[in-house]
This record gives sequence, C-alpha cells and structure tokens, in this order.
Amino acid sequence: MTNSPIVPDNISLNKTTTEELTVSEYEQVKTINLKNPVIAGILTWLVPGLGHYYQGRTIKAILFFFCIVPTFWVGCVLGSGSEIGFARNVYYSWRFQDKRLFFIPQVCLGMAAIPAGLQAIRINTGHPPLFGRFMAPPQIEKGDTTGVPPTLTEIVQKKHFLFELGTYITVIAGLMNLLVIFDAVDGPLVYRPEKKENKENNNKNNTK
Repeated sequence: MTNSPIVPDNISLNKTTTEELTVSEYEQVKTINLKNPVIAGILTWLVPGLGHYYQGRTIKAILFFFCIVPTFWVGCVLGSGSEIGFARNVYYSWRFQDKRLFFIPQVCLGMAAIPAGLQAIRINTGHPPLFGRFMAPPQIEKGDTTGVPPTLTEIVQKKHFLFELGTYITVIAGLMNLLVIFDAVDGPLVYRPEKKENKENNNKNNTK
C-alpha cells in the first residue's frame, strides 16, 4: 500500500509544485491510498482512468478516459476506409522496409493497441488475421505474405494526409496515457515544506 498527498481546493496547484507550502498549508494536505501502484499502473495501461477508479479517484478516472480514448479512436477513424479496413494506421511491424516506430507510443494505450499485436503475431506465424484487416500490418508490395492488402503505398495514396494525421493523433493519445500511468503509480506531486519560522529565526540570529 502506498499513500500520496492530495491538495485541498483552497491551496494553489502552482504553489504545491513550484513554491514551498507554508507549514499551516501543508498540514491541510491529506493523503490518499494509492493501493497497489503496480496494479493501478497496469489497469491504467489497459484502459485510461481504470487505475484511478481502482484507487477511488473517480473524477480523474472519468476525465482521463473521456480525454484519451475518444482522441485515440478519432485517429483510428482517420486511418480507416471501406477499401482498406479500420484503423490501418495502428499496426505493429518490424520488417526491414517498414519498422513501425509509431507503434511504441501507440501501445501505451493497451486495450486499444493489443489487437494490432495479435494481428501481427498471427500473420507472422502463417495464420489468417482474426479481425479481418482491422489493425493488420499492410503489405509492403503486392503478394507480400507478411502483411494484409492493400499495400502501405496504396493506403497512403487513398487516405493522403489523413493517414499521417491520424497516426500522430493516436501517438499523442498514447503519450498522454503514459503520463496518466505515472500519475496512477506515483500519485500527485507535493513538496514537503521547510519550517519557514525556523529559517527566519536562524536568519535573524545570523544578522545579530
């Protein structure tokens, strides 16, 4: 079990992060039970806000979920089409001609990106994809057995800049959830103040 400080509304957030709190203000700071930070982090990785809900931080859970998940799916929609399949800009590939580094931040949103990993595993082991073309790695060239039609070039030609825009949006959503995971594991940051009264007394004694 881990406890973390939570700041009352009457104390400025900036003050807790950039300035020292006074002793009287620090005494108003309450602690919240972060429960098991590892479990909270895993739950948040799977679904944004789920770890915070597990910790009893319901408002944050709702806020994170409705900020991150719709953002991710908007990006997926931009990379979709009736001729290419859904969310073709979210896929795992480490082929020589297509090392998909964008998938690293995308996978920070676990449940949304796990299907892409499953699709790649099945295709690489010679099995048909489970979900059709959904999040399946595209072919590098026609006849390529390490991907699902159409080819990456054809997808980009059909979607134009929307393919890249959707990719960047999903990457941003993944990076946002990475920050949320840190918050679930460590809790809010508050600096413990030094007793200013003692510091002032020491300064007066030094000037005498």
